[in-house]
Amino acid sequence: MKSCKRILFFILTILLIGGTAVHSMGHSTSDEVVFYIAPNGNDQNKGSKDSPLASLTGARDAIRDYKHKHGSDVSVMVIIKGGTYEMTEPLVLTPEDSGSSQYPVTYKAEEGSNPVFSGGKRLSGFKVNSKGIWETQVSECKYYNWRFDQLYVNGKRAVLARTPNKGFLTIGGVKQNIWERGTGRVAIRAQQILSFDDENFKSLKQITNEELEHVRFRAYHKWDFTLRFIDRIEKDSSRIVTSGQGMKPWNPLFKSGRIIFENYAAAMDAPGEWYLNNKGTLFYIPRKGETPEDAEIVAPALENIISVEGDAAQNELVDNIRFEGLAFTHCHYRMPYTGSEPNQAAALINAAVMLEGARNISFVDCEISQTGQHALWFGKGCSHCNVERCYLNDLGGGGVYIGDFAPKQGAEHTSHIRLNNNILQSGGQEFPSAVGVWVGHSSDNEITHNDIGNFYYSGVSVGWIWGYADSNAKRNKITHNNIHHIGWALLSDMAAVYTLGKSQGTIISNNIVHHVHAYSYGGWGLYPDEGSSDIVMENNLVYNTKTGGFHQHYGKNNKIRNNIFAFAKLYQAQCTRVEKHRSFDFEHNILLFDEGVVLKGAWEKIDIHMDNNLYWNVNNDEYIFNGKSFDEWKKTGHDINSIIADPQFKDPQNYDFSLTRKRNVKRIGFKPFDFSTVGVYGDASWINKAKLSEAILKSFDEEVEMNMEKK
Repeated sequence: MKSCKRILFFILTILLIGGTAVHSMGHSTSDEVVFYIAPNGNDQNKGSKDSPLASLTGARDAIRDYKHKHGSDVSVMVIIKGGTYEMTEPLVLTPEDSGSSQYPVTYKAEEGSNPVFSGGKRLSGFKVNSKGIWETQVSECKYYNWRFDQLYVNGKRAVLARTPNKGFLTIGGVKQNIWERGTGRVAIRAQQILSFDDENFKSLKQITNEELEHVRFRAYHKWDFTLRFIDRIEKDSSRIVTSGQGMKPWNPLFKSGRIIFENYAAAMDAPGEWYLNNKGTLFYIPRKGETPEDAEIVAPALENIISVEGDAAQNELVDNIRFEGLAFTHCHYRMPYTGSEPNQAAALINAAVMLEGARNISFVDCEISQTGQHALWFGKGCSHCNVERCYLNDLGGGGVYIGDFAPKQGAEHTSHIRLNNNILQSGGQEFPSAVGVWVGHSSDNEITHNDIGNFYYSGVSVGWIWGYADSNAKRNKITHNNIHHIGWALLSDMAAVYTLGKSQGTIISNNIVHHVHAYSYGGWGLYPDEGSSDIVMENNLVYNTKTGGFHQHYGKNNKIRNNIFAFAKLYQAQCTRVEKHRSFDFEHNILLFDEGVVLKGAWEKIDIHMDNNLYWNVNNDEYIFNGKSFDEWKKTGHDINSIIADPQFKDPQNYDFSLTRKRNVKRIGFKPFDFSTVGVYGDASWINKAKLSEAILKSFDEEVEMNMEKK
């Protein structure tokens, strides 16, 4: 008996010693180890609560060290205390940093705290000069040629000095000299010469030779824009010379096009503008109420906050990692000297959080804000990842990008990414052609219950094939999203939901889409563009658009049914290209309007099935179906069983589309659907966060009004 007691005592002693050894690296139980990060920590610490680490990279390295010594059959929890963490390098995760389904790795905010990871550098030492302008010497800029393209003052994006302060200058003429043609439709190298009249060129005459190398322009054309530096200014002839790729024949710079110039001293003449000269002196004109003593001024430095670097082709994945309750901010996009050539959806820029070869990676209750580029990108070889209840806002580019712009096969094909109950707002601040959610060559994704608002191009873009070639974008579900305040009369040929290519099994349903306005043509609610095929668009409420709740350019076998299309300004629905196959079916829809015509386009020629729809003009009895009356339209063979009748919505002019009576909608086989389940859900504070400010709503309406006055 005494011998057994001695053995038991010896075993307990060994276990206690082992427990103490594990505790020295953090707190642990038999199946979980815990590390702590705090703003006052040190990465040389052991990571316990009383001796915390200082950074995400420090925690990653501590986890690596622990698993190397003790094995990987343990869950890891990194608890992060509240405060601001200035990152000096991105968090890079590779396959060795993976967890497993049984033993995941979690980076989580301490309960009740708000950790913020900043990729920026705080600037100080500002003095007020005789003109009331703040200025400071940034030594890194002076001695090491560091430059930054964004600046944030008191949590608000400052404006790089520009002219004009509002609106645009007008291009007087464009000439192109081809330097290297190449074999494609776009020349490899070319020079463009832009000419201006005296009034539009006036500000450019103040640019000095010393600052010329950093002066750049933004020219807006169709669905994209060109961001370039200037080679030279010819002040006597009012011309600027720039070079890069040749202009795209289908989307070139053109006479009377809109342009702004930025990043020179003479352009800095309004509150909120800033300029950094070649000597490293930063200038800023304060907004009302700002003082240098109380201001927090941050220049973004890191061009990437998190990089997940797996290799799906080699089956070396980064797996089972979760980020929860963390905020990431101040991520820099540095424009290359070659500029940024036009690219649809800004698909060629990077993201603050980049993932490749990633599986089972989750972002929950996180925030990404104040970026120069996109927020999140699930690149090649990502699958079964999740973004939930995240707030992505004040973005230089878009929100979440999924897949690649080149098709990938096998393990490198990205699929099964779930975006649910997120707020994605105020994007395109640097790259206006960016979108809220972009799905390229990717399949089986779910974009559900998100609020996507305040973007300049499109809200959701799905597919990346122009035509009928095979596409990887299949079986994507875009449902129960609130997509709104899209376009801002800045770009054209855009929509709240935009699709491309063959998309078998893709469903776009139960979304509320509203306030969509293009600069010129376009500004649609639902827009199946080139080759969009086999898509079901049903149970969507679409209202307050410019050129239609629905437009199909060309495609095959799409089903447009049981939708409400209301209050488009010019046309309620459009179609364009005539092809020798069934383009779409248009049934059981309600079209309600108070201005414009009902249909515009190739409706009499295109192969469609169109019937059992309801049309109602709330103002009068004028119904123009592509130049025809309703009776004349029916004689074409369409809408034989459709009706003109009041759908009897409760208060449609104030966007209450609940039905007071169902008699008329039943006549067309319309099935009412529940609007109340659309958008984000949860506690009141989360739902209220999704509401755009009154100032933004007012500004959008003003832009729409000014744009319509020009038409």
